[in-house]
Amino acid sequence: MLKVICLILGGGRGSRLYPLTKSRSKPAVPIGGKYRLIDIPISNCIHSDLNRIFVLTQFNSVSLHRHIVNTYKFDPFGGGFVEVLAAQQTMQHETWYQGTADAVRRNIPYFAEGDAELVLILSGDQLYRMDFQDMIRTHRENKAEATIAALPVPEKEAIACGIMRLDASGRVTDFEEKPRTPQALSRVRTEPEWMAKHGISAEGRPYLASMGIYLFNRSTLVELLASGSATDFGKEIFPQAIHDHRVQAHLFDGYWEDIGTVGAFHKANIDLTKEEPPFDFTAGDDAVYTRPRYLPCSKLSGATVTDSLISDGCTIGRGSVIENSVLGVRAQIAENVVIRNSYIMGCDSYESPQEKAANVRAGRPHVGIGAGSRIEDAIVDKNARIGKNVRITNEAGIVDSEDAPHFVIRDKIVVIPKFTILQDGTKI
Repeated sequence: MLKVICLILGGGRGSRLYPLTKSRSKPAVPIGGKYRLIDIPISNCIHSDLNRIFVLTQFNSVSLHRHIVNTYKFDPFGGGFVEVLAAQQTMQHETWYQGTADAVRRNIPYFAEGDAELVLILSGDQLYRMDFQDMIRTHRENKAEATIAALPVPEKEAIACGIMRLDASGRVTDFEEKPRTPQALSRVRTEPEWMAKHGISAEGRPYLASMGIYLFNRSTLVELLASGSATDFGKEIFPQAIHDHRVQAHLFDGYWEDIGTVGAFHKANIDLTKEEPPFDFTAGDDAVYTRPRYLPCSKLSGATVTDSLISDGCTIGRGSVIENSVLGVRAQIAENVVIRNSYIMGCDSYESPQEKAANVRAGRPHVGIGAGSRIEDAIVDKNARIGKNVRITNEAGIVDSEDAPHFVIRDKIVVIPKFTILQDGTKI
């Protein structure tokens, strides 16, 4: 078996996920109630028997570091590790990472030496399940120098992706980043008959998009990065590489979601509540790993819960209704609360009786959702204090707004930032 080093890119600013990324990096954003986005690529690596993993970070990385340290511990004799490589000033570089390729270039010393033959580069903000050994097999069988995971997409999605054109053998012959003109789209269109021969039904998806998952021969990657100052793989490295190196496509047709916007993040979480969700965190032997917590069972007191996910340590008061929603760890829901199509991220710790008494004296709501409140199509970040009879429903149908001090609306989804306090009777 070839030895592989995995690099997970987690250093982006995450501005499209703001305010969820106001105080944390994008890979540290909680998903599915009790997981973090970074758990997805790391779990895929572990299930693919790849256990030498570096996570490249830059912005708001403290909580990500803490999560990784508290979660991933390997047998010291097996050689496995998950290690954080934070952006740092050196004698050669005094600036932040300028892009994905620049981030990898700055960390060449960590994988240029040693016995690794291949370098697998992953994104830290995607939801999918993949056996990377299949991609390695495609790479080896085609004697490729670089391989890109490719997903069939329709035209409306193609204009926001890096699209590839392949020859009969699956070699990449053209790479167009975000093609928007009819001419550019036509140049990288893949015939459905070709996809069918390779086991994929196009079904109105005649474009092969880069999934942001790359596999390189180590020597090829070092050569490409050292030979210039390119800062991005999609815009610069691959358009250059396809002319001088064999770049292969690895076709993938499973569930894959780029969690890049608030709307996509909200939809991905609410989709988990379906009877047959498109992504299952507990699928067979390939369950997603995360930090073990020693929390009590959730307590429901005369509440009605329909098509929802309830994480450990939650309390749901009498008369409350939870529909098509996700409750994160330690979520505290008072009585007669209605929550629909929403993600309540929960709390980092329980409040003691003394702290609750102090809240009453200060006129401050307890952590959690107060009695009689109604929340629909929203995301409530951790440790928020939502008072009694609060309405978060966006009845005006606002699409985007960042003018208010206590909330943000993105893609019609109301986002209540971490540690926000909404007093009794607030309406949004």
